[in-house]
Amino acid sequence: MTKEKFTDYLIDNKLVSKEDLEKALSMQKEKGGSLVELFVKLGIMQEAQLVSILSGYLSVPPMRVLNLNITKEILDLIPEKTAASLQVMPIGKIGNTVTVAMSDPLNVLAIDDLKKITGCEINPVIAPFSEMKEAIATHYSRQPLTSLEDIIGGQKPENLEIIRDKDAVEEEIGSIDEAPVIKFTNSVLKKAVYARASDILIEPLEKTSRVRFRVDGLLKEAESFPKKMHPFVVSRIKVMCNLNIAEHRLPQEGRFRSIIMDRNIDFRVSVLPSSMGEKCALRILDKTTALLDLDLLGFEQDVLKGIKEDSLKPHGLILVCGPTGSGKTTSLYAAISHVYSPEKNIITVEDPIEYQLKGINQVSINPQINLTFASCLRSILRQDPDIIMIGEIRDFDTADIAIKAALTGHLVLSTLHTTTSAGSVTRLLNMGIEPFLLSSTLIGVLTQRLVRTLCPKCKEEYKMPDGIREKYSISKDAKLYKAKGCSACQNIGYKGRTVICEYLPVGLKVRALITSSVSEHIIKREARLLGMRTLREDGLVKIIKGLTTLEEVLKVTGPDEPL
Repeated sequence: MTKEKFTDYLIDNKLVSKEDLEKALSMQKEKGGSLVELFVKLGIMQEAQLVSILSGYLSVPPMRVLNLNITKEILDLIPEKTAASLQVMPIGKIGNTVTVAMSDPLNVLAIDDLKKITGCEINPVIAPFSEMKEAIATHYSRQPLTSLEDIIGGQKPENLEIIRDKDAVEEEIGSIDEAPVIKFTNSVLKKAVYARASDILIEPLEKTSRVRFRVDGLLKEAESFPKKMHPFVVSRIKVMCNLNIAEHRLPQEGRFRSIIMDRNIDFRVSVLPSSMGEKCALRILDKTTALLDLDLLGFEQDVLKGIKEDSLKPHGLILVCGPTGSGKTTSLYAAISHVYSPEKNIITVEDPIEYQLKGINQVSINPQINLTFASCLRSILRQDPDIIMIGEIRDFDTADIAIKAALTGHLVLSTLHTTTSAGSVTRLLNMGIEPFLLSSTLIGVLTQRLVRTLCPKCKEEYKMPDGIREKYSISKDAKLYKAKGCSACQNIGYKGRTVICEYLPVGLKVRALITSSVSEHIIKREARLLGMRTLREDGLVKIIKGLTTLEEVLKVTGPDEPL
């Protein structure tokens, strides 16, 4: 069945107009790629509709591939690189026939290639484009992480000499074949990206070293390897970051970029000397998974409306608060993306720059050359900015310049390390900011946390005891769910995270309280009377919606005082 026959089939059955077909064919000629995928990308038809059409045309059944339990022997029939490039995945084998899920079963060249690779006949089934990439990453990543012993090929680590002379760097690197260490390090990075990890920790212990991934906020051990190999793995990471491999006594920081799964992944690296050896922490920054759209971050509609309206004001100060790893920078980037237009001059000063934003001027501070937040902001104010984003307000100088910038007609967005929205006011006043200046510039304060979301494939309803429902004011009619675990979530029961928040809009009553320098709990009480939901109350909304569990919300929020 040729592509031309399929296009005739579409026209004859009035499934697509000639104009749309010509548009898709023209784009395919210009940029290449799959014709059926272009139909979806151009909005000519919905993916489900396209799968149904292909199924009827080819008499090939459709298949949902995310929850399948595929053995390693089946996956090994097609190499991972081939599966990713062709968007195919083996799902079964009977005799000399391999059943392969394909996003484009019209691709006869791909089928021919698969016949050569497997040495078998190919039985194609149709899988949605939207599922194939995730399915390939998920299923192949379930294979055990390649151990260092396997990579070295049976060579015992005890036989390897580790030279610790700091002046003999070449001997230290040359005392082991570099290829196994490079292969192992690349394997760790690849598996971490496949597992959707946000951080990688490579830690020396007393007798071994271990690799841990942070997935959805929780650390889990991914691999352990011989302690004597640890210096070589650390040295490899230092080389990738252009750090000093001879320095083992001082902390070092760097970054590098790698292409994994056809995506540019940035890694931010910190090397810290500990009593057992050097510990490496790598933060994974994947632009393709970063949600820089306010509508997609999980804010409730009333909060979303408030943030959008306040971020469009011509001047003032907006703060995002929360502990490290609570998504503050992502929220700031999303707000910047919301207000961006070519007519606005937007400048950010960050430590460090996490994501490059198109059309935005971004500056990374460097304290070693006295390029601090405060010194950088003084120069930025001479650059005629409309909007300024400050990575973090850490001291009086930075806070003072931010307040004065907001007073002189700039919109300033920044983060602050406080636990509540009302607490940010107290924090700035304690830094030395005058109450009348703060009250006249502060527009709104967003405080947020991240909680794990239940896996939509396997979450199950359960009955919460009446006593607990009453304690947390959960309606008896509300359907509540708990984690179960399935192949889609690697039997954890949770997949992904969402935000819970409290947003304090600074109106007339709150401004008066700030001017009076009242305590944090008075500001919080007044804000709640005016309609602000606290972190815990917003978390309970997410529970009632079936997005998360009470355990997750209680882990990151404290109790509220009764009104």
